[in-house]
Amino acid sequence: MAQLLNGKALAQQIQTGLTQQIQTLKPQIGRPPGLAVLMVGDNPASAIYVRGKERACERLGIASFGQHLSVTASQAELTQIIAQLNQDERVDGILVQLPLPDHLDSVALLNEIDPDKDVDGLHPTNLGRLVRGEPGWRSCTPAGVMRLLQFYDIDPKGKQAVVLGRSILVGKPMALMLLEADATVTIVHSRSQNLSSLTRCADILVTAVGRSGIITADMVKPGAVVIDVGINRITDVTGESRLVGDVQFEPVQSVAGAITPVPGGIGPMTVTMLLQNTVWSYCQRLKGQTDSILSQSV
Repeated sequence: MAQLLNGKALAQQIQTGLTQQIQTLKPQIGRPPGLAVLMVGDNPASAIYVRGKERACERLGIASFGQHLSVTASQAELTQIIAQLNQDERVDGILVQLPLPDHLDSVALLNEIDPDKDVDGLHPTNLGRLVRGEPGWRSCTPAGVMRLLQFYDIDPKGKQAVVLGRSILVGKPMALMLLEADATVTIVHSRSQNLSSLTRCADILVTAVGRSGIITADMVKPGAVVIDVGINRITDVTGESRLVGDVQFEPVQSVAGAITPVPGGIGPMTVTMLLQNTVWSYCQRLKGQTDSILSQSV
């Protein structure tokens, strides 16, 4: 049976460290870190993540400035809210929860976020830093995957990595991060031919398409590391709903060398990387205060 990659346990460990860091820094900065998550509509998967983020903020001592907006919210309304948050000194991080309703231009809204508050790493400035291998905010889900691999001593260097999905939220930054870690990376998507033959080449297979059970046991190379980013709510024959990933977990677990569960795998790591990015932004403001004091004393 495959080794279970427990993202929930690692997330708790990281969050404990962040809590201690906040308790140390808060007296120096004079306020807690602040995070604003903007959610539009009632997408079930988004609602799960947002609730998790808000509860985690409360546990760690991060002030939440999030807003849940009606599905009818306009582009102008969101643009104005983002502009206000950019100027709010209490807010260290801003995140627009994707996907957005079809009438909203998500790219334009992401571009409105101050790059220094873009804790989801989706502003063109931060994506450019990722492409160039420069320090900066990294997209939370791919960053969570990389942190989990690191914790379990799974080194992508020289490995064949296949990423299923090409979204700006997960697929593309995931491929770039794996490439940065010296993996040989293939991105597959809805137009790729011979999908099974491509996934069977993977030493590390990351799936992020949001289609329950799309990855079957015969699509996985024996001993491969399988990272399931998908989150799908399904209803069984009894009428009860539950969360599942993109991977048929039990059959694939008998083939893979390591696998993430859903829930309890990448979901908690995504939330934790968001919190970590927020605290990092918070620390940069302390550094800015210190630099300002030093410059005035010279």
